[in-house]
Amino acid sequence: MIRILLADDEHLIRGALAALLSLEDDLEVVAQAATAAEALSLARALRPDVAVLDLQLPDRDGVSVAATIHEELPACRTMIVTSHGLPGHLKRALTGGVRGFLSKTVSAETLASVVRTVHQGGRYVDPQLAAEAISAGDSPLTPREADVLRLAADGAPVEEIARRAALSPGTVRNYLSSAISKLSCTTRHEAARLARSRGWI
Repeated sequence: MIRILLADDEHLIRGALAALLSLEDDLEVVAQAATAAEALSLARALRPDVAVLDLQLPDRDGVSVAATIHEELPACRTMIVTSHGLPGHLKRALTGGVRGFLSKTVSAETLASVVRTVHQGGRYVDPQLAAEAISAGDSPLTPREADVLRLAADGAPVEEIARRAALSPGTVRNYLSSAISKLSCTTRHEAARLARSRGWI
C-alpha cells in the first residue's frame, strides 16, 4: 500500500483528489493538509511514501515544501500538481528533488499512475510544461536578485525591502538595477511582472 499525503488549500479539490486516489486498491490517503506548515507537520509525524503538493499554498510554495521534505524525509517522494505550471517553477521543482510535476487537468488514472511511478523512484513531468520550460530558457537572475525582485513585486519601498531582506538600501538598489537590466525592462515593477510570468520568482 502506498501511503499518500495531500496538500492543497482548496478544500473541494483536495477532497476530490483524496476520493479519486482512494478508489485505487494500492493507494491510501493517510493525511490531508491545507497549508505548508500543516503539510510539513503531518509529513514529519506520519512519514508518508508520497507527498502530493499544490504549487500554490497560502504560507509557502509547494516547491519549497518539497525541498524541505526531500531534505528531512528522503524516503518520502514528492510531486507537484498545479494549475499554474510556469517554466521557472518546473526547474526549481526538479532542482529541489521533486519527482513528479503535473497539471491539475490530468485524469484520475494518470494521477494514480504518476504516484506509482514516483513511489518506485521514477520521474514524471507533464510534456507540455517540459516543452515550455525548454523554450523559455534559464533565469538570468542570481538567487539574491530573484529574492529582492520578489520582495519588490508588491510595490514595497526600497527601505522595506532592505529590512525584509536584511540588506542595506544601497545593496537592494544595486540588485534591482541589475535585475531590471538583465530582463531588459525599464522599471522594477515591469521586471517583477516579467520574472513572475516566467516562474523565475
